[in-house]
Amino acid sequence: MTDFFDTLKVNAKIEGPSFAPTRETIRQFCEASLDFNPLHLDDNYMQENFGRSNFGGIIMHGMNNFGLITRMLTDWSYEHGGIHRRLETRWLMPVKPGDTIRPYGEVIAKLNTTRSRWITVKVEVKNQRDETVAVGEAHLEFPVAAAA
Repeated sequence: MTDFFDTLKVNAKIEGPSFAPTRETIRQFCEASLDFNPLHLDDNYMQENFGRSNFGGIIMHGMNNFGLITRMLTDWSYEHGGIHRRLETRWLMPVKPGDTIRPYGEVIAKLNTTRSRWITVKVEVKNQRDETVAVGEAHLEFPVAAAA
């Protein structure tokens, strides 16, 4: 019997839903995360220079990228018996109200172990200008079904 993992190819592509942060969704994330950093709430504060950076206005929490990637991986793998186990990310540029972002993934490795089966997925989030705003790597497990 052939299952999803057996037919899955390295270089397989994954695409998640787009997300357009607004001032309201950023505020909601502040409330949900208990992170009320002025980076996310105070336009006047964000007009200042931060070393060599000037964002010119509030920015979305980087963890919103993380959540969007997680949703993509979970939505894709769960229907095939997979479990999202690990995600490491790095934020490359800020996301602001008015941007639209979308996560993408590419299977870069498959591994069979004595206990399970694993894939590694290279992930990235791009904005509406096709600029990469976040990158990372995820590991997903596709457990071997117990013998009947």
